[in-house]
Amino acid sequence: MPLFQNPIPIEGTAYFASDFHFGTPTIECSQERELLVIKWLDEIMKDADYLFLLGDIFDFWFEYKDVVPRGYFRFFAKLAELHDKGIKIYYFTGNHDMWVNNYFSQEMGMTVFTKQQPFLINGKKCMVGHGDGLDPKDKGYLFIKKLFAFRPNRMLYASLHPRIAFGIARFFSKSSRNANGKRENQYKSAKIESIIPYILQTAQTENIDCFIYGHRHMPSESTYDNNVKYFNIGDWLSHYSYLRWSPTSVSLQFFKS
Repeated sequence: MPLFQNPIPIEGTAYFASDFHFGTPTIECSQERELLVIKWLDEIMKDADYLFLLGDIFDFWFEYKDVVPRGYFRFFAKLAELHDKGIKIYYFTGNHDMWVNNYFSQEMGMTVFTKQQPFLINGKKCMVGHGDGLDPKDKGYLFIKKLFAFRPNRMLYASLHPRIAFGIARFFSKSSRNANGKRENQYKSAKIESIIPYILQTAQTENIDCFIYGHRHMPSESTYDNNVKYFNIGDWLSHYSYLRWSPTSVSLQFFKS
């Protein structure tokens, strides 16, 4: 089945950010980062038509029917303000916040995606997503991802008391982050990423112009044959990076408060 089907067309100025990892490593650090993100949102509100949040916005997120994680009120209020001003917000789940349900869509008007999605951005064919699970060789991670996404497992997890469920999740989130940190160092030393073969093959077979992902925590821009672009938009744990795509230009940028 073709990957690039039913793309969502957008025209205007779009901003992309990911991997805020709110909730880690401490409440105090997370709150400082949250205020920094809010300053950035205030700044982009001047000309943004679209906001893409590409996953791992929270270090852990799980919604019960009547319970959501505590905190992040200022961040949510700012997103609601952006929505009220007519800015379209797209939220992609990541490996740390895959258990998003309908809270974001109902309370803040966001459109939520649980996998990568094709877009036509100012006339360019783009694949947009968190960027995890695209390396077919990473069978261990792919198995765990399917295990966590399996609906009966989600229902079983929801039967736990929130205090227990959140405690377990924070432990595994920390373990996942530590593992990703080790892989990042490997990528930096080798100057490659494991999803590059996937990008090159998909670009050729699907005639795609651009790939925009997060997940790797390494802001980067690469250009391949036929002018195929790949952007990794980095993170807000250390880089404070984002992508700005206007009708006349596209660039990876860094926020300075």
